[in-house]
Amino acid sequence: MPAIPVVLDVDTGVDDACALLLAALHPGLDLRAVTCVGGNAPLADVVRNTLTVLETAGRGDVPVGVGAARPLLEDPVDARHVHGSDGMADLGMAPPTLVPDARSALDLLRDTIEAAAEAGESLTVVPLAPMTNLALLARVHPAAFSRIGRIVFMGGGVEISNATAAAEFNVFHDPEATAMVLDACAEHEVPVTMYGLDVFYEPLVTDVQVAALLEVDTPVARLAAGLISFHHRRFANAGATIGDAGAVGILLEPDAVRTERLPVRVELTGTWTRGRTVVDRRDWSGHLAHDPHGLAPAMVDVALEVDGPRIADLWVRTVGGQV
Repeated sequence: MPAIPVVLDVDTGVDDACALLLAALHPGLDLRAVTCVGGNAPLADVVRNTLTVLETAGRGDVPVGVGAARPLLEDPVDARHVHGSDGMADLGMAPPTLVPDARSALDLLRDTIEAAAEAGESLTVVPLAPMTNLALLARVHPAAFSRIGRIVFMGGGVEISNATAAAEFNVFHDPEATAMVLDACAEHEVPVTMYGLDVFYEPLVTDVQVAALLEVDTPVARLAAGLISFHHRRFANAGATIGDAGAVGILLEPDAVRTERLPVRVELTGTWTRGRTVVDRRDWSGHLAHDPHGLAPAMVDVALEVDGPRIADLWVRTVGGQV
């Protein structure tokens, strides 16, 4: 089978770094571009971390676009309490020699999407970060947005939250952006999958697997081991999620995830619930007919279950050079 053409939109981040390694190294994926947005860390750190991962993976051929430094409306926040002061596990890596593409993230997204469409290819865009860049693309270049083959985003949750009691970080950081992207997907009939916190924590890499990666002793394996070991220490456990990398993994192992097609909205005004992904699981037409809000226009393939060990093994084998 031909490799799946993909673009990643990232706020690198420990788990974004895990996702980048998988997308950059697995032969089943054709990583066409990466775009950066402020989120887990400030934008300058995100760009540096992204270039560092790609350089370590030997993928200096992948263009990296610099995008939005802040949300559309909110003041920026970060998650360095989760990812380290540099946003990527404080591993003390040397600064990258790679530099970003001359094009902005918006122009790089537009060009990559249109080039794939002109070649008759279905390009999958994988936002693993606040969706500010994708929202701006939908407004500034709607024709290009409409030519996206599929969006698979890490964000939201049906039952689980983290940034607040109601909201997952990526959506909470820029809820207007997520709402705009879901609306644009509905308008342009772009298929969209939500890989949220309900499945995010299932693919775990153990300290035993980390030890095996260290024995491989390649730059990629050492980086991968360092990323996972950081979370083992930070959360005081022997298993760490590869997080965002799961959203990339299900592109390669689609039968490892169970999804359900459901209407999804983003709460924008609630005092305690701003940024909540409101996933409508009702099945009685009587309630639906009498709901004054009506159904959400965005129908989303929501991930509800994932074979965590299978996705984790895929990642470990890839970064260990076994695929």
